[in-house]
Amino acid sequence: MKNIVTATVIAGVLAGSAALAQNDGSAQVKARQGQMRVIALNLGVLGGMAQGKIDYDAEAAQNAADSLAGVAMIHQPTLWIEGTSNADREGTKALPAIWEDNADFMTKWDAFVTAANDMQSAAGTGKDALGPAMGGLGDACKACHEKYQQSDD
Repeated sequence: MKNIVTATVIAGVLAGSAALAQNDGSAQVKARQGQMRVIALNLGVLGGMAQGKIDYDAEAAQNAADSLAGVAMIHQPTLWIEGTSNADREGTKALPAIWEDNADFMTKWDAFVTAANDMQSAAGTGKDALGPAMGGLGDACKACHEKYQQSDD
């Protein structure tokens, strides 16, 4: 059974690698949108606890923070390839400015990484620690979205 599972995983990785190699960028767009959904889900848990809308649960808070820190470890240049902005295709809010000033964009991602790691350190220590850590996450998200994401206006 273990060999079947291993073979299945290897086949999936190889198929995924081949798809990325011949892809028009659709896989990268889907992957980064998935990444943002995971971030939003976990921020919702942590924000709900920080605001008192969800009862504080140290284990659930830590799990959400660990998930954010895990997402923060994803190699971003793989997801943000040229030709995948909202000027190039429908279905994405990524502005061309990401590629026009990629160094600044990556600096903003680095701020998210720092904030996610700070939340990971704080989340399981008590509800009072969530507010300041959420502030750092909110600031990091806002700084990037204001400059590099199409608004819904």
